[in-house]
Amino acid sequence: MESRNESTTAIPELHPQGLPAPKRVELREVKYATVVAFLAWTFAVYDFILFGTLLPKIGAETGLDNADQAGLATAVALGTVVVALAVGPVVDKFGRRAGMVFTVGGASLASALTALAGMLGAGALVAIRSVAGLGYAEQGVNGAYLSELYDASDDPRVAKRRGLVYSLVQGGWPVGALLAAGLTALLLPVVGWRGCFLFAALPSLIIALAATKLRESPQFERIKQARKLKEQGLRPEAASMGEGEEKAAGLRAVFQGDSLRTTLALGIGHLMNWFPVQVFSVLGTTVLVNVHHVTFSNSLIILLLSNLVAYAGYLVHGFFGDRFHRRNVVSVGWLLGGVVMTAMLFGPDQPAVVITLYSVGMFFLIGPYSCLLFLAGESYDSSVRGTGASLVTAIGPIGAVLASAASTALLGNGGHWQMAAFFFGAVPCFISGLVVLASRKRPQGSLVPESVGAVT
Repeated sequence: MESRNESTTAIPELHPQGLPAPKRVELREVKYATVVAFLAWTFAVYDFILFGTLLPKIGAETGLDNADQAGLATAVALGTVVVALAVGPVVDKFGRRAGMVFTVGGASLASALTALAGMLGAGALVAIRSVAGLGYAEQGVNGAYLSELYDASDDPRVAKRRGLVYSLVQGGWPVGALLAAGLTALLLPVVGWRGCFLFAALPSLIIALAATKLRESPQFERIKQARKLKEQGLRPEAASMGEGEEKAAGLRAVFQGDSLRTTLALGIGHLMNWFPVQVFSVLGTTVLVNVHHVTFSNSLIILLLSNLVAYAGYLVHGFFGDRFHRRNVVSVGWLLGGVVMTAMLFGPDQPAVVITLYSVGMFFLIGPYSCLLFLAGESYDSSVRGTGASLVTAIGPIGAVLASAASTALLGNGGHWQMAAFFFGAVPCFISGLVVLASRKRPQGSLVPESVGAVT
């Protein structure tokens, strides 16, 4: 196939078979898509954190003890992975816009159904919260969709700052986490935990409706046109649109050819990095209290501060990702995160030192996510971009399950949280940085097909 840029390939105003060429992407469409994607991810995180926050309340009302709650959380995490994996083929089959509506709308429905959980039993709760994994999968759809839309824009401001702009979208994680904490404190005494989930369903429903107005990416529009031409037996004409050879579809495709190295490096790197996410973010208060004897109230203040620092980390890593390649920035960030978290674990118990090192560690642990999922979107060909990005996204929580299981085993055999956090938090964080560095360093600034472009 001749070297080309997906977004700049010359497309005639009207193809010989009467198919209209995709319209140019206007700046207002880019802005609208960015806002919708940010809000979708923010409220997906809100629901995600809400479940973890309210699980003790749910357990108390539904008769689940601590062990049952832990087992429930594990089952839900695994169900989330299965659901998230199913999203990618949907996005590549029906389009990026359809993927946004599907994930956000499904997450809204799951939030509402969670309010009925106590009446339906633990099995139904696992199923419902697994469907809520659509909200988590939405970030993978974001990465695939926005990488294509930004690439297709001819506005130089978008081209120059695409990584920084996407970092604002991915920054919905700390914003959603803070919303979950703040609104739960306000709403729980008034409407109870069921009311909290019903409230969470409303904004996601509104965003799903807003997503129906999104512009489909020109790259997917070309894929649809090429499919129509192939159905008519016009394969040479389809090839002229950049869709010449038939490609494998579904999950199988991302484990073949040039995609295999990308899938292994980004997928395993993301899975390994969810070890420290689970240990230092989800279980952060537990680590701080047990390792450095920080009081629980002070640990909550540290977590609040670290979330604010993590948001700054999104912006900084997004900014540098545009300049020094997103692969390199993700790798360096996680390598430094492993080093800093090790220093925090084995450093002195002085509050100023603990707060500083923990916050800096979260900066380097969470910040690279503003580059990772955008990098995933840029690293796959259009035909499997949704599947690849969704796979990289979905595989992460498996690391959380493994980290929890390994930490529990070590602690149950006389170990201490300091060593558990080191072996299953800091060390995997460093390893994840090395693994990501093994992915192909594709040219940035445009989306390049599998068969094109210098790689190193």
